[in-house]
Amino acid sequence: MSSYHEDDAFEAAAASPGLAARAMAARGAPYLDGLNAEQRQAVEQINGPVLMLAGAGTGKTRALTTRIAHLLHTGTAHPNEILAVTFTNKAAREMKDRVGAMMGHAVEGMPWLGTFHAICVKLLRRHAELVGLKSNFTILDTDDQIRLLKQLLQASNIDDKRWPARALSSLIDGWKNRALTPDKVPAADASAFDHKGVQLYAQYQERLKELNATDFGDLLLHVLTIFQEHDDVLAQYQRWFRYILVDEYQDTNVAQYLWLRLLAQSHKNICCVGDDDQSIYGWRGAEVGNILRFEKDFPGARVIRLEQNYRSTQHILSAASGVIAANKGRLGKELWTEAEGGEKVRLIGHWDGEEEARWIGEEVEAMQRGTRGMDPMSLDDMAILVRASHQMRAFEDRFLTIGLPYRVIGGPRFYERMEIRDAMAYFRVVVSPEDDLAFERIVNTPKRGLGDKAQQKIQFTARQHGVSLTEGAQILLDEKGLGGKGAKELQTLLDGLQRWGRMAGDGKITHMELAEIILDESGYTTMWQNDKTPEAPGRLENLKELVKALEGFENLTGFLEHVSLVMDNEQGGDGEKVSIMTLHAAKGLEFPAVFLPGWEDGLFPSQRSMDENGVKGLEEERRLAYVGITRAERVCTISFAGNRRVFGQWQSALPSRFIDELPEEHVEVLTPPGLYGGGYGAAAPQSNLHEAASRADVYNSPGWRRLQQRSSQRPVSQPQESRNTVIDLTASSSHTVGERVFHQKFGYGTITGIEGDKLDIAFEKAGDKKVVAKFVMPADEIPF
Repeated sequence: MSSYHEDDAFEAAAASPGLAARAMAARGAPYLDGLNAEQRQAVEQINGPVLMLAGAGTGKTRALTTRIAHLLHTGTAHPNEILAVTFTNKAAREMKDRVGAMMGHAVEGMPWLGTFHAICVKLLRRHAELVGLKSNFTILDTDDQIRLLKQLLQASNIDDKRWPARALSSLIDGWKNRALTPDKVPAADASAFDHKGVQLYAQYQERLKELNATDFGDLLLHVLTIFQEHDDVLAQYQRWFRYILVDEYQDTNVAQYLWLRLLAQSHKNICCVGDDDQSIYGWRGAEVGNILRFEKDFPGARVIRLEQNYRSTQHILSAASGVIAANKGRLGKELWTEAEGGEKVRLIGHWDGEEEARWIGEEVEAMQRGTRGMDPMSLDDMAILVRASHQMRAFEDRFLTIGLPYRVIGGPRFYERMEIRDAMAYFRVVVSPEDDLAFERIVNTPKRGLGDKAQQKIQFTARQHGVSLTEGAQILLDEKGLGGKGAKELQTLLDGLQRWGRMAGDGKITHMELAEIILDESGYTTMWQNDKTPEAPGRLENLKELVKALEGFENLTGFLEHVSLVMDNEQGGDGEKVSIMTLHAAKGLEFPAVFLPGWEDGLFPSQRSMDENGVKGLEEERRLAYVGITRAERVCTISFAGNRRVFGQWQSALPSRFIDELPEEHVEVLTPPGLYGGGYGAAAPQSNLHEAASRADVYNSPGWRRLQQRSSQRPVSQPQESRNTVIDLTASSSHTVGERVFHQKFGYGTITGIEGDKLDIAFEKAGDKKVVAKFVMPADEIPF
């Protein structure tokens, strides 16, 4: 470990007097050149609490990294006195690289620049014993966490189908995000999980300690607990971390917020960078209130607004501002740009989701060719951002049909593949023999004749003696509790684990060579070499890639920690590709051209979000719309469909309420009046629209003409007042017994009885139901 990790180095650095006199040198520092007035103010306001309220595309990363360079260049702080926290490893790497470029040399000795989890791992390894762990604790991934919870549910005789382990995992994760240990869970939450949630949480935490393991939530929760219960440890880090910088502050959860506030409460030299309008992760514990109450938490704080945008056109910025202005809980800012001209935000309605995908496919190809009145654009410069992942199917199907290259960002990750998980489980047992969950995964992989009964014997023996599964397995063999092929194979595995463990510690071979030896001698590589399925060659290539990935790390432990913390999906492949991803995945990205499909009430804003969180949920959905629009640099196209097939059922849809909030003067409506909602908000009728649409070759495709024909046959737009429901399936004013009808949830059925506005219906698949008349419609009016 480098010397700057040692206590005496920290103490020496903390005792060094600040070299503020050298601040004069910063006046001529080239890294300050090109900053606008607000950015420079945020950089030079070094002492005291600062909130850098940075809108989308306003150069907040530049301002944040310049602030670090300024602290170093002026001698105000040593590299190891700066705590700089990000949410992704990619952001941390970019920050360190940028600081190095500004300083003119690589910045060494900045151990506290990283993600919350990465920094807390370092802190927890220093003080693990204070929370009942050893310093070589294992970090469980989601798969292992679920398996452990399933064991606890089984032991408590709880039906896993009714109360699934993943639901319990989500519940516990939510408590940890709120900084709640089992003894602090409020009474209001006591009924969770059939009134056994808190008890299971406590059992889970105890089991983790027995395994010498943590999950992701524990990394922060344990360090927070140490700070709260050990004043001397907290004071030590308050003294060492003289300057604190936080990126994406609007995404912090309660535990992160409390952790930061404790560290900053003595010197208050904390600079938080964020945008309340881009807080879109409430579903995973983020609290937008953290940034909204910054000034209350730190009285006298300077709030510096970065509002000059360097990414988008004014039309795009004004459209985004028009939407977000409807949110009540905001600190407020107005984005502007010096760039002139540009396309208005384009709005178009379609008959259904397939038509929407077809039109976007044609549009992408046309923009690639440069036949839209603009320069040809690379596929890499275009992105389709959807609200829900199920929307991707239509685009993938369409793009495969027309041969349009695409990439799905946020798909299966390399480290989540089965063969990679198996290989890493072997590495984990070698590094930490107490890792029972990893041992369970590899004990019979490849097949060693150790079925469920044999594994149960191992577990029973380990529990009986209070030892790990590896020790329990050896005791079982020594006591002749297992025979036959299984016993022989198990002894070979245990001998191998011990041998590989010794090899890992003697330093005679590299950890890459050790990884190959483990995979070969365990029989795992041979298993896939003998496998005749089409997937086997690819799995072997993935294992080679895994060993190759080890080259960037000093040892297996460092690599395993990296894998636990980093789940970036770097999708390769040659050639240009249009990107498809969710709006959440697009946060922090930007593209010259962005398509935003599916702007329909119930889909976006999400009905589930509104039902579960009310106004709070709607405001977060609106922030998501703001994020989507501001991803676009030059061209932003918003679309919606009048009908959409969702989970096998057709639904008539109303345009999103967010469309009403788009300022008319910044929107070009491509939908003729009255067509699929082209009648209100930014889609209000325009006298010359029919003429413009008919003569514009751009929008005179066969699909466009079909749209116009269908609109005259069956207009779908509804009065704005009817937007109190996502699906408008208003029935005829009267029904008759024997009439065939359609219900969006139950499908087709025949009316068997009528009582007022209630209908008895025999559904073809759902059986007999009693439903309110307004929720069904005549079967012959279904749009297919």
